[in-house]
Amino acid sequence: MSKTFNIYCDESTHLQHDGMPFMIIAYVSTGYNQLKLHNEHIKMLKAKHKFKGEIKWSGVSKSQYSFYADLLEYFFATDIKFRAVIVDKTQINETRENFKYSDFYFQMYYQLLYHKINPDYMHNIYLDIKDTCSQSKLQKLSDILNLSKAIRNLQFIKSHESYLMQVADLIMGAINYHLRGLNTVTAKTDLIKKIESHTKIELTQSTPKSADKFNLFFIDLK
Repeated sequence: MSKTFNIYCDESTHLQHDGMPFMIIAYVSTGYNQLKLHNEHIKMLKAKHKFKGEIKWSGVSKSQYSFYADLLEYFFATDIKFRAVIVDKTQINETRENFKYSDFYFQMYYQLLYHKINPDYMHNIYLDIKDTCSQSKLQKLSDILNLSKAIRNLQFIKSHESYLMQVADLIMGAINYHLRGLNTVTAKTDLIKKIESHTKIELTQSTPKSADKFNLFFIDLK
């Protein structure tokens, strides 16, 4: 029987003219057979810390630090994997002939997913719904991946429906915060240090291609 993996994708400061220096597209993934275990454990952590609402980087504060710290410890202790593609927007040449930002956006999704999808396994891919163009985005992503035999399901969901998509937001947010040199919230800075202590890397550089648990790819467009 073929193994099945769930992949939860999210994106941060990815819009063309949002005034932010980096585009980040990321996912967390896990074996389908581990999903119930992860959901139950995260639900338990929320109850333990009396945490209400959605897990997200923008919500990190001193009062909630212990919950987020325990959640990261759980992430690093399990089979859950994280990968992100990071783009310095100043390197994007919008003046080149036939350039379309939408095409570039999907090329980055291709870089995120294609080389990490094992064609011998099945995959359920979920994306965070953010606008009204969802159906056309799904078709475009399906076309560029061209891995129909390896993709069982490709759909948009709302982030509040998935704890693991929320974990993607948390880790991706930490990277974005660090890259922008922000350090105004002590709880956020401490979570970044925790991530770096586990990964043994600076969050400002690519990991080796072979890195499986925690994979960062800073794309050089020059």
